[in-house]
Amino acid sequence: MIKYSENNNGYRQCIAGSILGKNMIVKMKSYIILVLAFVILLTQNSCFREEPNNKLSQESIWKNELLLDEYVLPWYRNMDNGFSTYVTTIMKGLGREYEPWYGDQITVSRSDWYSADYGDILKSNMEGITRRARTRWSTYYTQIQSINLLLENEKEIADGEHKTRVLGEAHFFRAYYYYMLLRNYGGPLLIKNTYDPLRDNKKFPRASYEETVNYIVSEARIAAGLLQPAENSDVGRANKGVALMLIAKTYFWASGSKFQNQTKEYLGFPDDRSDAMMTEAAKAYDELMKLNYGLVQINATTKDEIVSQYRNIFLTKNTTESIWEIQHSDDGNFDTGFGHKLDRDAAAPSFGGTYAAYVPTQNHVNEYRTITGKTITEAGTDYDPANPYENRDYRFYANILYDGCSFKSHTMDIHYTKVDGTEIPGEDLVKYGSSTTATFTKTGYYLGKFVRESQKIDNDEVYASSQNCIIWRYAEVLLDYAEIDFKQGRVGDAKEKLNQIRRRVHMPEYNTVTWDDIVNERRVELAFEKSTYWDFLRWGNAEEKMTGTTNPLKGIKIVKEEGKPTTYTETIVNGKNSKMRLFRAIQYFQPIPWDEIRYHGIEQNPDWKEM
Repeated sequence: MIKYSENNNGYRQCIAGSILGKNMIVKMKSYIILVLAFVILLTQNSCFREEPNNKLSQESIWKNELLLDEYVLPWYRNMDNGFSTYVTTIMKGLGREYEPWYGDQITVSRSDWYSADYGDILKSNMEGITRRARTRWSTYYTQIQSINLLLENEKEIADGEHKTRVLGEAHFFRAYYYYMLLRNYGGPLLIKNTYDPLRDNKKFPRASYEETVNYIVSEARIAAGLLQPAENSDVGRANKGVALMLIAKTYFWASGSKFQNQTKEYLGFPDDRSDAMMTEAAKAYDELMKLNYGLVQINATTKDEIVSQYRNIFLTKNTTESIWEIQHSDDGNFDTGFGHKLDRDAAAPSFGGTYAAYVPTQNHVNEYRTITGKTITEAGTDYDPANPYENRDYRFYANILYDGCSFKSHTMDIHYTKVDGTEIPGEDLVKYGSSTTATFTKTGYYLGKFVRESQKIDNDEVYASSQNCIIWRYAEVLLDYAEIDFKQGRVGDAKEKLNQIRRRVHMPEYNTVTWDDIVNERRVELAFEKSTYWDFLRWGNAEEKMTGTTNPLKGIKIVKEEGKPTTYTETIVNGKNSKMRLFRAIQYFQPIPWDEIRYHGIEQNPDWKEM
């Protein structure tokens, strides 16, 4: 059965367990923090007492704007961890929904992680996947229950702009959490009111895919009507643009080939609704594109300046390109704020890094075309295999740290030097320090995107990195819409949207576009972002792309020897067989917790067995 934490189920409310500080995502003015601290001191001794104190506490929340903002904060906290809490035992990665490690663009170098939950999921271990799916289900429904409680008490909230904003956030997050449920499980249980299985024996059926899509859209549409555009909203809060983006993303997701002509109504549509869903997504994108969003333009003319300005897009908070991003603390404080350790975990040994947590694959490096726009297999003289890092797409130099490039005033040393038959590893191929778990890249590359060149790398457990984690940005709008245009026969419109992105990075424009161009541009522009994993599921090719036998992850081994040409040898770094890296068809729909299956008398997703 669905179980909810006491802080969110409405029967026992306590604000002493404030999430302000380490877990705070939405920045609040200092006077709000001070007032809340005072209120917490006054109320901390009343937590978990029996009524009437509980009723008074709940009523106080609805009547007090500051407490109401505190009540809303967990909706933000639980939607995504941003860049916080990397590679734990359950491999949370860049947030709860960040999954690039299960794709083919990036991997990890620490061998001990393969013995943890991350390795279990990578190897398609049913127990590990079931455990993770149970945690997600509980997280999402806990927040939905909290939202339902607030909406049931909306008449208790004083009328005004604050109420309008909070109600808009409530409807947005109810839509957002159901969107997460839809992507992970198919049709979920549509619970629109507070519900306690210990007091209420009501049972819920699984909703159909169509019902769920319609409900998400209806809730997001209400939110869009209540919320202000981004420029009139507090930074980091849900706004009109975010609500419209959710509508578009829901339809775009539902247009995926995997969800058409399904025999079970909760797994998809009974017929092919792909075109209809894309049409609705396009309408939502049309509405979104009328708002004040746009690509951050690059005015530089030299290679180094173009690369620097492009990389800076992902280091600058809340640009006009950003639609939705997680707000990390400006001071990077990891103890009392909401900083993170991305730079430290990604750092090469020459900078004191010991994790090599996010290393791009050769699979992804091969996706970067030449500066003339040709693939490396068709480039002819535009591509020299003896100098593979020359004349490539400018985004390659921004996203990837490769052998011989400069970063932090250091020339990356990711090659072996052969002397008298012995291969001597370069500085960035030798682990730093004495830790037995310290490591270095196993692919021959380090992460360039997202990382800050000026960030100090040390072992300070308090202060770390501060850059925000972008969830949605305008480039993704153009890429989604280009895919829709192409599939609906508007090839010229698709070409123009791709060329907007290419013009920004000073790459040659397409004269015509193919499906491969659509996919490649998406993979390069959205490299290591959240969409690349979910695209495989949406396109229905995850079994091929996330299985080692059909798409092994590759690295590069570079060997230099005086008087001889440098050799570049592609290697298999992991996933070379089905036991190391596997995605089964069963994984398109995660297992619903078995307690829910029994209690509500609903069907489990296909082929899952109770562990």
